[in-house]
Amino acid sequence: MKKIFSVALLVLATLGLGSCKKSESTAAATGVWTQLAYFPGLARSGAVTFTLNGVAYAGLGYNSVGADSLGAYKDFYSYTPANNSWSKVAPFPGKARYMAVAFAANGMGYVGTGYDGKTYLADFWQYNPTTNAWTRIADFPSARYGAVAFGAAKKGYVGTGYTGNPQNDFYQYDPSTGAWTSVASFGGAKRLGASAFTISDIGYVMLGSSNGINATDMYSYDPGKNVWTKHRDLILHTASSTDNLDYDYSAVPRTNAASFTVGTKGYVALGTKSGVATDCWAYTPADDTWALRTTFAGAGRSYPIGFGIGDLGYVGLGVTGTQRLDDLWQLAPDAIPQ
Repeated sequence: MKKIFSVALLVLATLGLGSCKKSESTAAATGVWTQLAYFPGLARSGAVTFTLNGVAYAGLGYNSVGADSLGAYKDFYSYTPANNSWSKVAPFPGKARYMAVAFAANGMGYVGTGYDGKTYLADFWQYNPTTNAWTRIADFPSARYGAVAFGAAKKGYVGTGYTGNPQNDFYQYDPSTGAWTSVASFGGAKRLGASAFTISDIGYVMLGSSNGINATDMYSYDPGKNVWTKHRDLILHTASSTDNLDYDYSAVPRTNAASFTVGTKGYVALGTKSGVATDCWAYTPADDTWALRTTFAGAGRSYPIGFGIGDLGYVGLGVTGTQRLDDLWQLAPDAIPQ
C-alpha cells in the first residue's frame, strides 16, 4: 500500500481553472487569502482537524521524515484565530497515522481510523478541550483510511474510504451512548478521498475517487430522516442538455481536498485533479449552486486540512507533489480582492 500512496502524492502538474456557471462566468471571483502563523510541528500531509468553541485542533499526518519509522505523526496542536497563535496540546495516544478522520460533536473532538504505514486502523479517540485529555471510545466498525466525517445534530458521522476495497457505508456515533450505529449507506458510488462539510445540521459528501475516476456526484444526509438526497452533478451542462440546465461545474471534482463551512456555504479548495489544484469553490445549498472564489494564494497542494471559524475559512499543510508544507492560510470568502 505504501507504493500507492507514493504515486498519489508525487503528482507534479498544476491544473488550470475550469469555467463556472454560465450566469457567473463574467463576474469577478470574490475572496481574499491571507497567510497566517506557521504550523509549529513538522510539515506534513494527510493530517486531521476539528474545531471546538472557536479554536481549531490539528494533528497526525505523514512525512517521510516523520516522528516514527513509517513517517507517521501523533502530535497535536490548537490554533486560536483571535491571536493567530498555535499551542501544543496533549499528543494523540493511539498509533501515529495519516489519512484518518476527525469531527466535533457535543463539545468534544473525535479522531480515528487511518493508516500507520502498514495497517488499516479502526480505533477511535475523544478529545476533551477542558481537561486536555484523550479517552479511547468504541472502535469504528471497520478499519479503513481515506474516509470522510462530519458532525451534525450533536452526533458524528463517518463513512466511505478504503478497507482493501472502496466503500460507501456510513455510521453514526452517539456521544450519549458511546456506540456506533449503521445508518443509510452513502447514495453515490463507493469511494475514497472524498470531501464533506456540514450546513445547518445537514451533512454534505462529494468528490473523491471512484474506480480511479474523480466522482462527479454530490449528496446530502439528513440525520433526522436518515436519508441521502442527490444534488446537481458536478459536470458540464449546456442549454441543449436534456435536463434544460445551463452550468459548468466540471472543474469541481477532485480528490483529497480541503473542505470547510463558513456561514450558510460549504467550501472545497485545492486537492488533486490531473495535478495539484489551486482553485476554491463555494456551495450554496439554497439553490444547489457552486461559485468560484479567488485562486488560493499559496502553493497548490493535496491532502491539506481545512476548517471554518466564524466568517472565515482556513486551509493549510498538505503536499505539493514533492514537498510537504507547514503553512496556514485564511480565506475571507466575501471580501473583494484589491
